[in-house]
Amino acid sequence: MTAALSLRELAADIAREAGELARLRRADGFLLAATKSTLADIVTEADREVEALIRARLSVERPGDGFLGEESGSGESTSGVTWVVDPIDGTVNYAYGLPAYSVSIAAVEGGADPNSWRPLAAAVYAPVLGELFTAGRGEGAWLGGVRLGVTDETPAGALLATGFGYDPLTHDGDLLTVRQVMPLARDLRRGGSAALDLSYVAAGRLDGYFERGLKPWDLAAGALLVTEAGGVVTRLDTASDRPMLIAAGARLHAQISGILDKDI
Repeated sequence: MTAALSLRELAADIAREAGELARLRRADGFLLAATKSTLADIVTEADREVEALIRARLSVERPGDGFLGEESGSGESTSGVTWVVDPIDGTVNYAYGLPAYSVSIAAVEGGADPNSWRPLAAAVYAPVLGELFTAGRGEGAWLGGVRLGVTDETPAGALLATGFGYDPLTHDGDLLTVRQVMPLARDLRRGGSAALDLSYVAAGRLDGYFERGLKPWDLAAGALLVTEAGGVVTRLDTASDRPMLIAAGARLHAQISGILDKDI
C-alpha cells in the first residue's frame, strides 16, 4: 500500500466515525457554543467534540504528525505530515437541520500554509447523505468504488457554486463577483459547505466553484479531490486576508480566472 493510500484510508476511517458522531449529536439537539468572526459565524458544542475525536484518533495512529483544526488550533509536526481538519464544514446548515454539512480531513506535507503545502490524502464525509469522497495523491479521487472526474464541456453554460463571507461588509463584493461570472453560467448554487462544493466539482455534479476568504481547513481536502479528479484549483490574491479560490475543469477554470484575475 502506498503512503498516500494509507493516509487516505486513515482519513476515510476517521471521517466516517467523526461524521456519525456529528449526526448523532445533531439528533440529540443543537447547542450553540460560541460565535467567531461575527454573530452569524457560529460554533456548536458538536464542532468541538467532533474535532476532539479526530485529534485523539490521529494522536494514537500518527503521533508524530502535526495538526491544524478549525476549533482547537495547531500542533507541531515531527514527521513532515500535518492533518488539516474541519470537524463540521457547514456549521450553519448543521445548526438549521440542513443535510449539506460534512467532515473534512486532509493530510498535507510542508506545514499549514496552503501556499506551500503538498496535499497527500483527503476525505470528505457527508453523514446525512451517507457519501464519502476520498483522494490520495496520485491515486485518483473516489466516491465509494467509483473513480471521479471533473466536467470537461459545458455547452449549455456551467453549473457553478459559490459562497459568501459572514461579514456583511463583504457581501457587495461577493455579489459583484457573482455578476461578473454569471455570463459563463447556466445557473448558480450556494450550498454552504465548501468541502462538499469541491467534492461535487470532483464528481462532475458541479462544473465549477469559486469563493473568497476560505480558510485552510475549508479547502484542504476538497482541493485534492478536484485535482485528483483531473481539475484545476488555484488561489488568487493570496497575500490578502480573503484570497479567491477557483476550482473547475481546465477550460472553465481558465475562463473564470480570466474574468476574476482582472480585479485582483
